[in-house]
Amino acid sequence: MKILKAIGFTVFTLGTLVFSSATLAYHDWNNYHWARTTGSFTLKVVDSTTADWDLELGSSLSAWSQSSVFDLVIDTYDDSRKARKRCQSVTGQMRVCNADYGFNGWLGLASIYLDINGHITKGTAKMNDSYASYWAIEGEKNHVMCQEIGHVFGLGHTSEDGTSQQTCMDYSNSINSQFPNDHDYEELADIYVHTDSYNSYDDSGSGSGGGDGGGCNAPPGKGCNKSNADVPPMGTRVHRGKRHEIWVAPGRDGGLWIHHVTLVPGEDHDH
Repeated sequence: MKILKAIGFTVFTLGTLVFSSATLAYHDWNNYHWARTTGSFTLKVVDSTTADWDLELGSSLSAWSQSSVFDLVIDTYDDSRKARKRCQSVTGQMRVCNADYGFNGWLGLASIYLDINGHITKGTAKMNDSYASYWAIEGEKNHVMCQEIGHVFGLGHTSEDGTSQQTCMDYSNSINSQFPNDHDYEELADIYVHTDSYNSYDDSGSGSGGGDGGGCNAPPGKGCNKSNADVPPMGTRVHRGKRHEIWVAPGRDGGLWIHHVTLVPGEDHDH
């Protein structure tokens, strides 16, 4: 495996750390978090979901906003097919999308971008409508959406053995595992207990836009502003579990893309 050196660690080490917390009582995702200079903050959300996901998105955002760390506010809307398929990351914000992404083996995909200091600067949460039959299972739309959004904050799993901790951050099919629980809120408070010297979230009056790593000055449709330039690379798979995978890819400005893939249960994922 090619070793990708970024922000002080290697892909191999990162993959180990990402997975190591999954079976512990603490379920931070390698202590990834958004930088902020205040005790709490408002994280803007770009809504790129269709009407049949509105209830799940609203419920998840409302549930996570009960945390003492942040409030989640929908800042802009774009549910066009193009926007949902591309699910372009927006610097300082989180984007949530659903689309027919194909029968590629995954139900949900959470992506975060870390700057050179290791702080989250943007993230996306994608739900794959190609597996519409799975979404017919009671509670699973809430479960997967809530979990992918939770990863964008820096949370890992509470368990991966199929047991229920009555949280969307487990891998249970229990009807009681649709939303965060008190332990999730406590974990977020621990992750965000300290403040930072700058804000990596969008604290301005309007979104700052941006694609992979930002800093693109090319004309529209040229160079890094080509139509696929804002689609982050998947990079190298550093971990594969029974129900999830972790992929890592370098960004253009020295940062790092990290992808958490929620796999479709029961499929052969040996690829």
